[in-house]
Amino acid sequence: MFVSYRQFFAFLLIVLIPFHALSDQEKSSSSAHEATLLVVGDSLSAAYGLQQHQGWVSLLQKHWQNDNIPIDIVNAAVSGETTDGGLARLPRLIEQHMPSYILIELGGNDGLQGHNIKKIRNNLDALVKAAKESGAEVFLQQMQIPSNYGNRYTKMFTESYSIVAERNAIHLVPFFLEEIALNDSLMQNDGIHPNAEAQPKIAELMDKSLRSLILAE
Repeated sequence: MFVSYRQFFAFLLIVLIPFHALSDQEKSSSSAHEATLLVVGDSLSAAYGLQQHQGWVSLLQKHWQNDNIPIDIVNAAVSGETTDGGLARLPRLIEQHMPSYILIELGGNDGLQGHNIKKIRNNLDALVKAAKESGAEVFLQQMQIPSNYGNRYTKMFTESYSIVAERNAIHLVPFFLEEIALNDSLMQNDGIHPNAEAQPKIAELMDKSLRSLILAE
């Protein structure tokens, strides 16, 4: 049977348009699964003294996967990391992972080493600025240090986080060890790092904080 050019062209439109629409839909679905949360932290997030799968970051990722929350979590936490180290690593981490969200969990080691409070705040400001310039939404993790560093220094250290969060207009995430650190059964022998039993509790706390912030968008 003879088919005119016009009929053939109409046939192509009928066949190809649905596939084009499907392709766009697939791209949209794929984009929904490309969101990444980058955790830039220290030993408290690096599962110090534990297997990686036992740490709160891995447990949170598994929890989100079970709840079909399409966000990949990249754990870039390094034991012993300071704000100086975080500043040095952050540009490469952003380039490598292109995160949609960045959680900054740093400063604890600076405080434990007695670093100058002004320097800590300036470094936190610089970390937040670099993270925001990447286009990612930034969350700052509240940190605390033991009171034996003196009331004045401890108070100034703790206040640094709310000050930095406020002047950079970002969300401050509550310190995840505030209650856990008071329970010896949830801490390792060094009294600084949470043990395996504490990790699911931390993951639950971080889930409540981060899920509400991310899904509220």
